[in-house]
Amino acid sequence: MATYLITGMAGTLAQLCAARLIEQGHEIIGVDYRPEPEPILPEITYYQANYNKTRIEDIFRRHQPKGVLHLGRVGNLKMTPNKRFDLNVIGSAKIMELCVKYDVERLLVLSTFHIYGAHPSNHIPISEDDPLRAGQSFPQLADAVQLDNQATTWLYQHRKVKTVVLRPTNVVGRRIQNAISKFLRQPRVPYLVGFSPVWQFLDERDMVRALEMAFFSDAVGVFNVAGGGEIPLHEALRLTGAQLVPVPSMLAAAFLRFSDLLRVSFPPYLLEFFRYPCVISDAKFRETFGYKPEVGLVDTIRSASMRLPTAA
Repeated sequence: MATYLITGMAGTLAQLCAARLIEQGHEIIGVDYRPEPEPILPEITYYQANYNKTRIEDIFRRHQPKGVLHLGRVGNLKMTPNKRFDLNVIGSAKIMELCVKYDVERLLVLSTFHIYGAHPSNHIPISEDDPLRAGQSFPQLADAVQLDNQATTWLYQHRKVKTVVLRPTNVVGRRIQNAISKFLRQPRVPYLVGFSPVWQFLDERDMVRALEMAFFSDAVGVFNVAGGGEIPLHEALRLTGAQLVPVPSMLAAAFLRFSDLLRVSFPPYLLEFFRYPCVISDAKFRETFGYKPEVGLVDTIRSASMRLPTAA
């Protein structure tokens, strides 16, 4: 039995990954800056700690993890930019520093495809070597870009720790509580009139499989991860069964200001993704790890968009 540390343990994806590793007989140490969620598997040893504070080193020293899955990237745009930078950039640097100091053998850093940005100049598909444009059009994603750049540079500077960085497309699922999954579950979903770029979705079950395959390997490097195909956004939204809300492009900024009043969650960074494509290629990941998604595209969208019945 090996001991593994997982950050972001208050999130569903980290808990799903932890459950898979516990089934295999491993000891799991969970860390998050947020309080312990309920319910959580009793086998998980949970710590509430900021990633760049003294307590995180105490956890490494006490448990001596063999591997670390750093799944704790903060994407909450309601948090101040300084707080996100503190957790995502400075905190991630601390995690990587501790991996070297405490002889961690394997590190997985979870990034996101959003760092490529949605841009009219994007070609299809985007590979791992293409530029990261997100910070240019949406500064609030700058910390995610910096985290990724930091991890990518670090993995080649510290080869003693075998490190892999994953850039998955939209991870969705009935248990996932990220912005895209919540968006698909709304009874009313907006779209920009005249725009329907191609989108990709990755089911939570395939994401957990991808994490497991990458973590239990010796490969190092940066990898995109996608699901089973692409679909125009307008068609994907129709699959949710929701009422579609057309928004003229010229009124998009105003819609963002009043979206809460309309009870429609519309994260600002999605605006450019509603206009322009950001389709990634995960050919490198599939070839390296023998990965193939098991959940079809239609099932992925329908599963993620399942809503509780409305009370009469």
